[in-house]
Amino acid sequence: MATTYSSAPPAIAADDPAPVVHRIGLADLGAALRQGWDDFKAVPSHAVMLVLIYPVLGLVLARLVHGYAVLPLLFPLAAGFALLGPFAALGLYELSRRRELGQPASASDALAVLRSPSLGAMLGLGAILLALFLVWIAAAQAIYVSLFGYAPAAAIPDFVRRVLTTPEGWSLMLIGCGVGFLFALAALCLSVVAFPMMLDRHAGISDAMATSLRVVAVNPLPISAWGTIVVVLLVIGSIPAFLGLAVVVPLLGHATWHLYRKVVEPNPNPPQIPPTRALKRSAADFPANLFQWKRNGP
Repeated sequence: MATTYSSAPPAIAADDPAPVVHRIGLADLGAALRQGWDDFKAVPSHAVMLVLIYPVLGLVLARLVHGYAVLPLLFPLAAGFALLGPFAALGLYELSRRRELGQPASASDALAVLRSPSLGAMLGLGAILLALFLVWIAAAQAIYVSLFGYAPAAAIPDFVRRVLTTPEGWSLMLIGCGVGFLFALAALCLSVVAFPMMLDRHAGISDAMATSLRVVAVNPLPISAWGTIVVVLLVIGSIPAFLGLAVVVPLLGHATWHLYRKVVEPNPNPPQIPPTRALKRSAADFPANLFQWKRNGP
C-alpha cells in the first residue's frame, strides 16, 4: 500500500542544529555503489520505468541536434545530464529509503515524493539545476561559435575531423571541458546530498544546499572522486544512443541515497510517515469511489 507523508511541519526548523557531517573515504564510495546496485537489482523494473523518460529525452534531443544541424551541441547535452541527474532521481531515493526501512518498494511508492512537505524545495532546487543546464548549453554554443563561426558541421565525420585535427578543435575541447567542469562543480556542491536530505528530513532548500556545501568542504577528495564517477558513468551510459542511462541513472540515484547516509548523521527525530489504511470497498460503492475525499470513516 502506498505511503502518505504527514502534514506536520518539516522536521528541520529554523532553530534546529545543522546535521552532523561525517568524514568519509574512497572505500565508502565503492560501498555506496554496491548498495545502490543491490537496490537496483531488487526493483529493476520499477527503476527502469522511472528513468525511461531520461534516455527517451536524450534521443529526442539528439534528433533535434542532428535535424537542425547543430551537431556541436550533442556532447554538451550528454554531459549536461550530470546537472539534472540529482533531480531526476527523486523517486529512486524514495525506493532506497523504503528498502532501508524494510518496507515494500514499488513504483507507486516512488511517486510518494510528490506528497512530501519539502516538494516545493525539491522543485526549487530542480529549477536551479535546470537553469544551470540551460546556461551551460548556451555557453557551449557561444564557445563553438567563437571558434568556428556560425557555419554548421556538414556531418559527423566532418565535425569529428574539425574537432580532433584543427587548433580550433583543440581549443574547443580545452575551453569547453574547463567551462563544463565549473558548471558540474557548482551543481555537485549545491546538490550532492540536498535531495536525499529534503526527502529524509523534510529540509528546506537553504538547509539542504548548506549541508551539501559542508559535505563538500569536509570531504573534498571523496566528493571530487564521486563527481568524477558520476560524470564517467553518465558519459558511458550516453554513448549507446543514451539507452545506457536506463541502468546508470538508477544505479547512481540509489547510490546517492547511501552516500547521503554515510556522510550525514541520521536524523534523531525522523518525520513520521504513517501507512495509509486500506478502505473496504464493494461494487456498490461505484461511482462514489471516484470521490474519496467526500468519504468519512475508516
